[in-house]
Amino acid sequence: MWLQSYLSTPLNISPDGNILIVERGTSLRAVAERLARQEILPAPGVFSGYARISGLAGRIQAGEYALQAGDTPDALLDMLVAGRVKLHSITIVEGWTVRELLAVLAEHPAVRQTLELDSPQDLSIVLGLEYAHPEGLFFPDTYRFPRNTTDVELLRQAHELLMVRLQEAWSGREPKTVLASPYDGLILASIIERETALEQERGKIAGVFIRRLERGMRLQTDPTVIYGLGESFDGNLTRRHLRTDTPYNTYVRNGLPPTPIALPGEGALQAMAHPEAGDALYFVATGRGDGSHSFTATLAEHNAAVARYLAMLRNPDTQQ
Repeated sequence: MWLQSYLSTPLNISPDGNILIVERGTSLRAVAERLARQEILPAPGVFSGYARISGLAGRIQAGEYALQAGDTPDALLDMLVAGRVKLHSITIVEGWTVRELLAVLAEHPAVRQTLELDSPQDLSIVLGLEYAHPEGLFFPDTYRFPRNTTDVELLRQAHELLMVRLQEAWSGREPKTVLASPYDGLILASIIERETALEQERGKIAGVFIRRLERGMRLQTDPTVIYGLGESFDGNLTRRHLRTDTPYNTYVRNGLPPTPIALPGEGALQAMAHPEAGDALYFVATGRGDGSHSFTATLAEHNAAVARYLAMLRNPDTQQ
């Protein structure tokens, strides 16, 4: 009865909780004595003795454990044996580039750093990707993982999920599409992702780009130009930039750019697969500050929309 009372009595854990790190090869007795020194666990010999007699002492698992107020010795032992370690999280955001993703991974305190890259492009070699360039090949989502998970493990997980989501979108695509492959679809989805954050506009923008591709028109999309400029871009896109030839300048080159330009989310992938029907071939920001665009079918209508946008910038109080 005394042992049952001991095992069910809450440990001395503060309301803020406590972190217990069990290194590989650490014995349960050593864990118990450490907790006793911290005045968390009373009678460490009883705790480790009970675990030894019950056959659980040799089954504890290494890792980082989050102890909570109210946890009992019995619950602690069960946690250690089951390996219910504390999970950390990282959120990969839609529209990030691989360079931005790598920077966030490198700064996460719970991620074990193993990558040594001369450039982000080397990531394809390290991960053994089927594409020479890693841009766009990681799915934006929140990932939960135990401490000391490697950057490579997380990237593999994000890549595998991206390939699943891409194949799902591609399999459900509209049957008649100018896009030749899932990778073409990924490239277009990345452009859609960078062009708008409004869910209701993704399908419209996808429709514009698909119709331009069908007609042999250049995409003329600023995000691809900016991506091609790389780190030299200072945030101010000029006419000179639009005339500067790079593989990503869709103002001077036909078709899609050679690779994605960002990490597309589920909404952009679905928009790529299901572009909205219509006759619009142009779009420009409205200037209202809500991220919305004006969609038009002719160059004359587009020029008028551009004029309204410029007027809006000059006088934000102008009502449309």
